[in-house]
Amino acid sequence: MPTARAYCIDSPDGAFHPTSIERREPGPTEVLFDVLFAGICHSDIHTARSEWGPAHYPLVPGHELAGIVTQVGENVTGFKVGDHVGVGCFVDSCRECDNCQAGLEQFCTGTGRTIWTYNCLDHYGNYTDGGYSTAITVDEKYLLHIPESLPLAEAAPLLCAGITTYSPLKKWGAGPGKQVAIVGMGGLGHVAVKIAVAMGAEVSVISQTMSKEADGRRFGAIDYVATSEKGALRSVAGKFDLVLSTVAAEEDITSLVATCKPGGAFVDVGMPAGKSQLSLRALCGTRAVVAASMIGGIAETQEMLNFCGEHGIVPQVEVISGDQITQAYDNVVASKVRYRYVIDTSTFPEV
Repeated sequence: MPTARAYCIDSPDGAFHPTSIERREPGPTEVLFDVLFAGICHSDIHTARSEWGPAHYPLVPGHELAGIVTQVGENVTGFKVGDHVGVGCFVDSCRECDNCQAGLEQFCTGTGRTIWTYNCLDHYGNYTDGGYSTAITVDEKYLLHIPESLPLAEAAPLLCAGITTYSPLKKWGAGPGKQVAIVGMGGLGHVAVKIAVAMGAEVSVISQTMSKEADGRRFGAIDYVATSEKGALRSVAGKFDLVLSTVAAEEDITSLVATCKPGGAFVDVGMPAGKSQLSLRALCGTRAVVAASMIGGIAETQEMLNFCGEHGIVPQVEVISGDQITQAYDNVVASKVRYRYVIDTSTFPEV
């Protein structure tokens, strides 16, 4: 079996350290590729620290993978050695349920269920290891083509941050003539601004402070609102067709929902670990829809990558080495990264 260098964590309060893991030889419809870059998503942190429930340790996180194909199975038709490819949040599903057939594999209801890229018991009876590693084997149905126009380091976060924001922006009609607000301008939010602008929407940023205003406007936002300033949200009440919240903090979202136009939509993709609050009485006064979204299926993810390739959309990243992962987690929680950490797996040592 191929051996990959990796970084893992052994407990919720532990530190990441080098390790080695085995990857399976590609089956007839599988592809083995070298993972060159892996993004750090806040979901990785929630999982590694058991904030979404007990994780299985040792844990190798990572669901924003970008790299180059090194080996293909005999029946693989969609990929060849040398292709630039990526893997997102899941690596398999039942393929037969209504959701899988509809291209919504992330909501698989079949007996095979969605197999997440890490911390998930797979069809072989093993827990999956994620992208903080130098190689991975995956069925070609769950592999994505990364356009050659997108540098792999910058493209990696699109496999989660990109599709997580693209999908609801598309579903809820971001486009010309629409007023769209992005709540939070971190790893998800700054990508959402870029995508919404490319879709033709008039984009505003709602953030805690004005510290990132210059960046927001550079990414294409036409307005920037700081919730820490008195009366700021009241000044944009009833303004937006779509409010997309990317923040992971628990909060009272009533005042944010109130910025929707009547019949507008408030959509959460931040997935706070705890509970948020909303006044239903206030909601009745907006006639807004409150919804949530989770990544996207394989076809839509490929659509997103093609869209980003056509429009030159890439996240702003800081490339780090493997021995910086633990500190990077703390920096993400403290909002000290602008805007996405990406791990260079060539820095992983042999163990």
